[in-house]
Amino acid sequence: MIFALLRRDLAQFFPFTGSGAALPVVFFVAVAMLFPFAVGPDANLMAKTGGGVVWIAALLAAILPLEKLVARDIDLGFFDQLRLRGMAEEAMMAVRLAAHWLSFGPPLVLATFPAAALLKIEGETFQILLLGLLAGTPGLAAIGLMIAALTASLRAGAALSGLLLIPLALPILIFGAGALARQDQVSLGFVAAISLALVALAPFAAGAAIRAAREN
Repeated sequence: MIFALLRRDLAQFFPFTGSGAALPVVFFVAVAMLFPFAVGPDANLMAKTGGGVVWIAALLAAILPLEKLVARDIDLGFFDQLRLRGMAEEAMMAVRLAAHWLSFGPPLVLATFPAAALLKIEGETFQILLLGLLAGTPGLAAIGLMIAALTASLRAGAALSGLLLIPLALPILIFGAGALARQDQVSLGFVAAISLALVALAPFAAGAAIRAAREN
């Protein structure tokens, strides 16, 4: 059942197959395209600030899928059907987290290649940026899942989700951008540690939120 659910979630969320699923990647690349027009053709300035812009774009792109991450399946009773078949909410949310990251993280990392070319990011800075996004996007996906589950039953849940994700994701953003500024691996370790803790916590927090939504 786990693998069948993962295939179903991937088909729903993966870019260019799920409804609107490509929007985060398109938004991410659009920000990278527009930034050079805003700051001018100064290659040194873009190289110094481009990494931070990529991280901000990744953070904002993570907000876009939240509205449809769990709310639609709650309305359809999909999670209730899985619960009747004996599947725990934590397992459902662990599968949903894996599908969400696979549809969001790797495409965003691949989109970093053209974005880095546009922003004149190269060499060691580009390597640190890639490693930071690989380490940080699971954490962003975990935060997004928890927030989506917590706000799914609220009338203004879509607007509230974005407001909640930005402050909660700040530690990942700070250490990810800090690794670029200092050109060190220590900050990348903090990004990975924060992401790992969030990934471990997310299925339990989101599962509890799904149960609470059912009881209400």
